[in-house]
Amino acid sequence: MSASKPTVAAIVLAAGASTRMGRPKQLLPYRGRSLLRHIAIEAIASQCYPIIVVLGAYAEQIKPEVNNLDLQVVENQQWAEGIGTSIRAGIAKLTATSQTIQATIVILCDQPLVSSQQLDRLVKAYYSTHSAIVASEYAETLGVPALFSRELFAELMMLDVVTGAKRVIGQHIQEVYPVSFPAGAIDLDTPTDYEQFEKMLNSHVDGLLEKHSNWSCIRKAWD
Repeated sequence: MSASKPTVAAIVLAAGASTRMGRPKQLLPYRGRSLLRHIAIEAIASQCYPIIVVLGAYAEQIKPEVNNLDLQVVENQQWAEGIGTSIRAGIAKLTATSQTIQATIVILCDQPLVSSQQLDRLVKAYYSTHSAIVASEYAETLGVPALFSRELFAELMMLDVVTGAKRVIGQHIQEVYPVSFPAGAIDLDTPTDYEQFEKMLNSHVDGLLEKHSNWSCIRKAWD
């Protein structure tokens, strides 16, 4: 793929209210910056372009975290209805922005170990297999970050408001190419998740990510 003609975009979903966390998880400190800014920078460093960030709850508070980055922000006014509305908002912005995009990767902002390298592995697999979906494989499941070809954009736009992209993966399971990503099992939904994650980082036990395929195993190994 020519760097001057990117054909795979990325949509970062960051519109939720973080009710279980008790504060905006998008702003959680991680490696000297906010979690959202970290994920956005990783997306920008990948082969993906353009990068769309979907905001909703706390949008005005969160927006400064990405204002000076090479990406586009869309505010989902219906964010409270469910994640499906944010996927719709991201796809709508993307299709209005470019008619040449062949696929997009859907990313959640609460998976801290998503990296530009993992995103590029998804892109590489897409170009080599021409699969309709290239999904990350972890914790005995297939999920995001996941790449969806343009032929599925209309289906993503039709998702029920409370349904995430994983529904489309399940409906097209025979068309999914898996890419291993054990660290994808780590997501930060609660204060306990974040505390455990900080402990893991502070103790330099990153090797656990290679030995265990899900977050619960990593917690048990730490405990």
